[in-house]
Amino acid sequence: MSTDAWIVLIVVIATMAVLVIDRVPSVVAMGGGLLVLLVTNATSDDAVLSGLSSPATTTIAALYVVAAAIATTGALSGLLDKLLFGKRGGIAQLGATTGAISALVPNTPLVALAAPRVIRWSRRNGVSASKLLMPLSFASVLGGVITLLGTSTNLVVSDSLRISGSEALGVFEITPVGLPVAVVGLIVMVLVAPRLLRERVAPGESDSSARQFEGQMIVEAGGPLAGSTVADGGLRDLDGIYLAALERDERTHPVAAGTVLEPGDLLFFVGDIGRLVDLQEIVGLASAEQPHLLDAEGPGVRMFEAVVAGRSDLAGRTLKEAGFRARYGAAVLAVHRSSDGMRGKLGAIPLHPGDVLVVLASPDFNERWRDHGDFSLVASLDEPPPPRRNRAWVAAVAMVGMIVLSAGEFVSLFTASVVAAALVVVGGALSLNEARHAIDLNVVLTIAASISLGAAVTESGLALEIADQMVRIADPFGAIGLLAATIITTQILTELLSNSGAAALMVPIAMAAATASGADPRAFAIGVLVGASCSFLTPVGYQTNLMVYGLGGYKFTDFTRVGFPITIASSIVATAMLTWLY
Repeated sequence: MSTDAWIVLIVVIATMAVLVIDRVPSVVAMGGGLLVLLVTNATSDDAVLSGLSSPATTTIAALYVVAAAIATTGALSGLLDKLLFGKRGGIAQLGATTGAISALVPNTPLVALAAPRVIRWSRRNGVSASKLLMPLSFASVLGGVITLLGTSTNLVVSDSLRISGSEALGVFEITPVGLPVAVVGLIVMVLVAPRLLRERVAPGESDSSARQFEGQMIVEAGGPLAGSTVADGGLRDLDGIYLAALERDERTHPVAAGTVLEPGDLLFFVGDIGRLVDLQEIVGLASAEQPHLLDAEGPGVRMFEAVVAGRSDLAGRTLKEAGFRARYGAAVLAVHRSSDGMRGKLGAIPLHPGDVLVVLASPDFNERWRDHGDFSLVASLDEPPPPRRNRAWVAAVAMVGMIVLSAGEFVSLFTASVVAAALVVVGGALSLNEARHAIDLNVVLTIAASISLGAAVTESGLALEIADQMVRIADPFGAIGLLAATIITTQILTELLSNSGAAALMVPIAMAAATASGADPRAFAIGVLVGASCSFLTPVGYQTNLMVYGLGGYKFTDFTRVGFPITIASSIVATAMLTWLY
């Protein structure tokens, strides 16, 4: 091997070792490796900068912005709930729907959008979220190999092909291989997950000491809850919150499972503030303060706790009498009172000193009112604000337009995603600051660095040297053995590095090995794509696994136990389909 190839090999091995030790962020480890290559002149400046200039990097950043707009506005939330859970929910329904959606929607933003909804559904139905969050991640990974749109890994492989001088992947080029992998993988997951997945306690599931707030919702005319019973509407056995009473024709009535809801009914809910916020997501319910909420909605709004002070002008007055919305520039969502319960519309309840108001306001509410005599305490809440529904159409148009334009190959995915990201900002679905925070810079820069490392492996000649060794070892097993070895090696690297890092490193090696053995290089590149995407053995190999790791309260070994049979199935199916098709 050349001196440059040796240097690149040492740097790659050292980078992998640092990543496995997990003492520094992945972007720092990969960036450090690139710095060494730059200083030693082992690769060109163009190779080092190729990741930052790659369309894949910008595309992934834009997709984060579009997904954030969908989540913030609640666009498609009602449809998403129906598709994910149906009437009964379960792994099969969740898996099939998530897999289908992630074929057209990038799986990392999809899980970021769907995971909170899974948690909320679990809370409302008394099911542990740990039973569904890992299947959600696995299903999104499997669906991600159906089309080019499904995952950032596909974009990395496509861009690596482009850099090597080949044509980039078409949107549906991987479908003949990815669809069978996804179907078989989902079937295996549905069969093994209920048996192998142990119930875990997710953070917040066992918190029984939370303060009880009272919030009020109105049954919307023409909505799915109008005319249904409390039980049929899913409002009877809510976890962490309960329906205490309803007001109809200015009279308060008790509620039972068979109580029929009518349009305009005012429902009194009592429970943890997080669960009350969840109510904003139920289609057919609207906040009793909806007119004020619509006024308060806008980019950047947040939720705060404000405690009424003993000498406050608010004490003894109702929100309406005090002109709370105009005076403080905020809308009250819920009230907590430790001494006794409350009944009646929030705007008509006289406030007491010590009442805790949960308000929706602009980010500077804390600074403007924390030292004011009306409040003894003002603190920001970690809970997300209610969805910004008056801009939901902007996010929906951007998302659907991006999918249609890119899938129909009218424009590139890069162009479609950038235009969609710009649209949600210009249309007011996200502020510029929110769009900036929506981008996971660590993920984007890690992908950029991995693409650059892959370019260095190719340019230095290291890819060709490793490929020659792979061909010699796999020679007794023929092209099928070499292809299987490529997929399995990529899967192992994915668990050690990351999906994008493994893909960027393996594509040039796999293509060189295919050329040396007389096989189709494109088939081997797609094999790398499947191997890098189908990461189920650890929570760190794939971004969606890492996202649900903490949310579900999982242990590291939970992924290995459930993911092992899915990993074996996906590698066998991928090898068989690629051998048959190519």
